[in-house]
Amino acid sequence: MMGDAPKFARRTLLGGALVAGTAVAGARAPDWGRSAYAATTGTGMAPSGAAGLGPRGRLLPPDSLPHPRLAAGTDTIPEIDHVVVLMMENHSFDDHFGMLGRGDGLTRGPDGRPVNFNPGPDNDYIESYPLPNTFGPLNSDISQSWDKSHLCWADGTNQGFAQNCGPASMGYFTHRQLPFYYSLASQFPIGDRYFCSVMAQTYPNRRFLIAGTALGDVSTDGSGVSSTDAPNGTIFDRFDTYGITWKDYYPDIPTAALFLPNYTENLTNGKMAPINQFLTDAAAGQLPQFSLVDPYIDYSEESGDVSIGEAYAARIVGAVLDSPNWSKTAMILVWDEHGGWYDHVPPQPAVRPDDIPPEITVPPNQPGAYDYTGFRVPCVVISPYAKQNFVSHSVYDHTSILKFVETKWNLPAMTFRDANAQNMLDFLDVRARKPPFAEAPKIKAPLNPFIGPLPATSGSPGFHPIATGVQASTLPPARFRLKVPPKDAAELLAKHNATFQVQT
Repeated sequence: MMGDAPKFARRTLLGGALVAGTAVAGARAPDWGRSAYAATTGTGMAPSGAAGLGPRGRLLPPDSLPHPRLAAGTDTIPEIDHVVVLMMENHSFDDHFGMLGRGDGLTRGPDGRPVNFNPGPDNDYIESYPLPNTFGPLNSDISQSWDKSHLCWADGTNQGFAQNCGPASMGYFTHRQLPFYYSLASQFPIGDRYFCSVMAQTYPNRRFLIAGTALGDVSTDGSGVSSTDAPNGTIFDRFDTYGITWKDYYPDIPTAALFLPNYTENLTNGKMAPINQFLTDAAAGQLPQFSLVDPYIDYSEESGDVSIGEAYAARIVGAVLDSPNWSKTAMILVWDEHGGWYDHVPPQPAVRPDDIPPEITVPPNQPGAYDYTGFRVPCVVISPYAKQNFVSHSVYDHTSILKFVETKWNLPAMTFRDANAQNMLDFLDVRARKPPFAEAPKIKAPLNPFIGPLPATSGSPGFHPIATGVQASTLPPARFRLKVPPKDAAELLAKHNATFQVQT
């Protein structure tokens, strides 16, 4: 049940799942006697450090409304008509934006080089280092599985990456390798405390995105595809109930199909849309009120050449920037999880969504629950109303996207996690007389641009790698593999971390 799924699993999984499916357990109210919150059951308080709670730190329950005095379905942010979410795959804040120069990135020494390090597998120390090209290392141990993620977390120290995901996990990409992403994140606001929802793989994190819970899932395999709806519904169910238009645009596998009724019941009404339909709808000014855009399997940045994923994201973001809908749009660009790449900020305490435990056996699996977020991932908010020169230090996870749309349309929460998430409104100034980005800014082109219709599937002609893989055994270069920790690194890291702890 545990460990990394085979490379083909995501491509082939839904073909069988659409026929057979898999069932999930019914939802139950949290069993406070067994939970991390047992000491505070008398007041309903959440654990110290958990972010985004209700008044005076009290837990808000499922089905609670962001605006209790307003009717459910009330639009409270009429300045925004369209919300677009693009969720890419498998990268941490530090590996993509660690050298951005904004927010809490990699800690630089006097020479400008990062001083972040991990103990390595050979009694050495591995520094963060620039990757030689845009192609991920071949034959590496980089993994975002439940077990590897918890071993990398190392009880909150984040000192287990080099030993458990290999020295290659300490690499990062530069502005020359990711010019579009760096340009986008240099102009629009970013979040440097945006975490994925669970220290695990794609499916459980995308379940959190649409249902506010993983419902026991910890891996990207058949256990993450349910033949039934989520016990308290998904965000798509909420949209349908309150007449909010939506589409899941996808090239290979729609996130909506993690709960198969979302997929099968919407095949003929246009809500399950091919990816090029997004480009058409954006150009025509006909985006629905909510759009979820999924990436390709092979072109998602999960493996291979990240310049392909950047080029794909550039097409989607560019379609929004150029759309007649731009003046009333808010777009959120995030990654589903860290992919096994190093990040220096530990996951944060989080509210358990429900009383359904993770499907693990301890031992051999690493212990854990849904009471911590996963690692940080990049987050950029793109909108005419986005704040200029802004970095949010608020703690968010994928259920904060749910809380954002729940707050906008005053929708009932699905679980304890999204009910108590923070709503991401600090990224926007919707009351501005002149929106900061009323005219969409120019963004640098990606390193590997692609023009024309998007490929129908991962196997179609279209995107092409511009770099080749490097053997993991050759990474990192010798100058980044040290016998002793970098000089003065501990002092610099402590000072850096103390500064950002105050900010958050």
